[in-house]
Amino acid sequence: MRRVYAALAALVAAILVAIVAFFAVEAWPAIGLNGWHFLTHDVWDVGRQYGNPILRDGRLVLPGAHYGILFLIVGTLLSTAIAVVLAVPIGVLAAIFLAECIPAALRTWVSFFVEMLAAIPSVVFGLWGYIFLIPFLARHVFPWMAAHLGFLPYFGGATGSGYGLLTSGLVLALMIVPLVTSTVRDALVAQPHGLRDAALALGATRFETLRTVQLPGTRRAMTGSAILATGRALGETMAVLMISGNALNYLPTNIYSPISTMASFIVSQLDGALQDPTGMAVRALAEVALVLCLISVVVNSLARGLLYWQDRISSAWPA
Repeated sequence: MRRVYAALAALVAAILVAIVAFFAVEAWPAIGLNGWHFLTHDVWDVGRQYGNPILRDGRLVLPGAHYGILFLIVGTLLSTAIAVVLAVPIGVLAAIFLAECIPAALRTWVSFFVEMLAAIPSVVFGLWGYIFLIPFLARHVFPWMAAHLGFLPYFGGATGSGYGLLTSGLVLALMIVPLVTSTVRDALVAQPHGLRDAALALGATRFETLRTVQLPGTRRAMTGSAILATGRALGETMAVLMISGNALNYLPTNIYSPISTMASFIVSQLDGALQDPTGMAVRALAEVALVLCLISVVVNSLARGLLYWQDRISSAWPA
């Protein structure tokens, strides 16, 4: 059984390596063509579709073709950051409420509805954002924020039509809150009751018990839930595609600006890229996917490093 388990664990790692290797091979001609400018330029142009292909650096491309994704990287990271900053505190507080405050008879039912929120398809969130959230934010929330919070960096300026960075961050936060809530709630419920009872017996209040005993014991669960939430936000496609504004070759100037993310951009541009007779546009999209995979790997590696650092601090604390 140990060999079987080891083989299954290795299979998961091998699948990840195979996916990254596939995109690396597929994107290699585009990598050689674009170089580092692919990451530092913010102009994406597949070129003149009806022009005769030309030879550039030994590779056939359409005339005027240029591939740069800086605006995609910025849009992806900013929308993900907004979503995680909003979702993690809300999710942790909701988990505390479900584990400690709500009556036991209602806990199962309320937890069920929270988990059902995670089961809603992303396209439904996108349609809800398109029909309700975008008009509401554009008419009521964004003008108020610009008027009262405009002195803060990136909160002033034109509020646009509701599509954009903050709208994407809000919808993504709503989509990842259930992941954080469910993970942290299960960690709180699984803690030994003796720790809680001992703290209460020593005279600690319920809040002090929660802050000094229970929450420190769920540190790994909170970090893990944040990793899962970040991965979900980085790779979300359809919902962001419907509400982000799909800005092309445009860096956001404030929190209301339209954006594009890497995942949604691949979907929106794939049909046009398939019309490129040289195939370079599709290979450039494969390079976008490769960069997104690498960003996810870097984020998860940093999170694992944070867990390792937390364990070192915890083990050194008694000394």
